[in-house]
Amino acid sequence: MFLQLQNVYSSYGAFDVLKDVNMMVNASEIVCLIGPNGAGKSTVLKTIFGFLKPRPGKVIYEGNDISGLHPTRILRKGISYVFQQHSVFPKMTVLENLEMGAFINNDAQQTRRDIGKIFSLFPVLKEKTRATAGILSGGQQRMLEIGRALMLTPKILLLDEPTIGLSPLVINEIFAKIREINQAGTTLLMVEQNAKKALEICHRAYILENGTPRLEGSGQDFLKNPEVKRLYLGGK
Repeated sequence: MFLQLQNVYSSYGAFDVLKDVNMMVNASEIVCLIGPNGAGKSTVLKTIFGFLKPRPGKVIYEGNDISGLHPTRILRKGISYVFQQHSVFPKMTVLENLEMGAFINNDAQQTRRDIGKIFSLFPVLKEKTRATAGILSGGQQRMLEIGRALMLTPKILLLDEPTIGLSPLVINEIFAKIREINQAGTTLLMVEQNAKKALEICHRAYILENGTPRLEGSGQDFLKNPEVKRLYLGGK
């Protein structure tokens, strides 16, 4: 099993947000978490990445229990995280932001090669290499954040609302890039408010309600499911 949550409870203080969560992500998949606000979707990602410690429950990654490890240790194991909130270093250049993504890599030549890969994936970032990140558009900042998270060639990328607040044109571009990243070999676990678009590209999805997975299925099956369409896709 590549990544698995086993009977996970996770909380902020005394309040349990996740309740007996069991889910898995297979290597090379795109898995999407959808559901209403407050369902615990982002909490799943924070628990995997070590910002929250399951109590009780386990996060198993490549056969090892990583529950509650420090996020830097989890990053070193091959898991990267793109936050919902913008997290660029606004006064640093695009290039410097990407270099920050490789802060645990001591191989300068490898870092340059990885930057080249990011520029191939997001050509607009190459055009703005020397621009400060703070002047980029919202979509360009999101591309930079994804690019920075890819700098260490993660095995799995956690994406929290990657298209929130973006225009329809940029949303389509981001989803196309997510698919391209996956086809290049990276596994993705994604929280996304644009449920229909997410289901169109994911292999499997979980619907969370009140901190518990209510339904699991393929993206295509969910798109055809009348209940899912009525409750989560605006009846479309």
